[in-house]
Amino acid sequence: MKSIYFKELNSFLSSIVGYVVLLVFLVVLGLFLWLLPDSNFFDFEYASMEPFFSITPWLLLFLIPAITMRSFADEYKGGTIEWLMTKPLKLNHIVGGKFWASFTLVLIALIPTLIYVFGINWLAIDNTTLDFGAITGAYIGLLLLVATFTSIGIFCSTLTDNQIVGFLLSVILCWLLYSGFEALSRIPAFSGGADYYIQLLGMDWHYNAINRGVLHSRDIIYFLSLTILFWQATLFTLKRKRLN
Repeated sequence: MKSIYFKELNSFLSSIVGYVVLLVFLVVLGLFLWLLPDSNFFDFEYASMEPFFSITPWLLLFLIPAITMRSFADEYKGGTIEWLMTKPLKLNHIVGGKFWASFTLVLIALIPTLIYVFGINWLAIDNTTLDFGAITGAYIGLLLLVATFTSIGIFCSTLTDNQIVGFLLSVILCWLLYSGFEALSRIPAFSGGADYYIQLLGMDWHYNAINRGVLHSRDIIYFLSLTILFWQATLFTLKRKRLN
C-alpha cells in the first residue's frame, strides 16, 4: 500500500496541473471568505469561522472529484490496470493507497486555511476570542466529510476510463448525498414528520450537527459507514473487472 500511496502523491504533485487545482481551490475560497458579499467574514458582527465551514464543503465537492477522477480511470486508459492487478498486492491495499494519497492531498489544501483561524482571532475586538474547541470539532467534521467524498470519488473513478466522466459522476453523487436529501425533504408531500427522517439520510445534516460543536457518535458512525460502503463498492467493481 505504501508504494501505491507515494506513487499517487508523486504523480499528482509532479504535474503543474496538481498545483493549479490546489491553488484555484484556495483562491476561490479566499474570494468567498474575504471579498464576495453575503459570505465573507466581515458580514458577521462577531468573530466566527462559520462562513468557512459553510462554504468549504461546496468547494470540496469539486476539488475532491478533481483529485480522485484519475485514480483508476488513468489505469484503465493507460492499460496499466492489468499490471497493477497482477502485482503481489491485495486489492484492499491498492484502494487504500489511492484513498490515503487523495486524502493527504486534500489535507494539504486545507492546512493553509488554519491561517483564517488565527487571522479572525487576531481581528476580533473587545477581547473576544474564537471558540477553539468548537473549531477543532468542526475541522473533525470537515475531515470526515473529506473521507466520504474521497471514497465516493475513487469509486466513481472505477466506473470509467474517462477522467471527465469520472469527475462528473463524482460531483453528482457527492451533491446528491450531501444536499439531495435536504432538497427532497422540502417537497410538501413529506412535510409533517417524514421530512426530518429524509434529512437524516443526507450528509449535510450530520455535517452541520458536528459544525454546531456537538461531536456525536451518531454523526461519526454515519460518515465512517458511508466511507466504508463506497470503499467496498470500489473493491466489488475492481473484482468484477478482474474476473472479466
